Amino acid sequence: MKTNAARFLDSLKIPYELREYQVAPEEFSAIVVAEKIGLPPEQVFKTLLCMTGEREHVFAVVPGNEELDFKKLARAAGARKAEMVGLKEVEPLTGYIRGGVTIFGARKDYAAYVDETLELFDVISVSAGTRGLQMLLSPEDYLRAANARALGAEIAGITKDPQPAGGSWA
Repeated sequence: MKTNAARFLDSLKIPYELREYQVAPEEFSAIVVAEKIGLPPEQVFKTLLCMTGEREHVFAVVPGNEELDFKKLARAAGARKAEMVGLKEVEPLTGYIRGGVTIFGARKDYAAYVDETLELFDVISVSAGTRGLQMLLSPEDYLRAANARALGAEIAGITKDPQPAGGSWA
């Protein structure tokens, strides 16, 4: 199945692999997606649409096993704050439904902030633009394609810091 995201990568002659998987209507976990396509969750990146305090929309791309840190995203975007866009706004703003959002082929180009862990892998996975379909490509090719878009992508540490296990020893 060719999606707008796949056509975008084709136009840039960027190699990728598509992997289909079965998805339940209520299932949105990137960890489950990772299991179904045979990759560790840290290699399956989820794309979140956020809004900065200045009412600018931005994409945040983070590993499936991590949580976005809104303060770090705001700092990376040069804004005072950042927050998730409401679920009802995602499709009208991107052209993609929840669980199928990707920066490639979106309705409008938004700046993207990609977590720095992307560079740790030979291959990463992102949504191909529809639920049940992932695209695998190298981080270098992902960034090359992202930077071919009008607003490009910036690497930044945008996930929450790990919390220490257990309580404190006061």
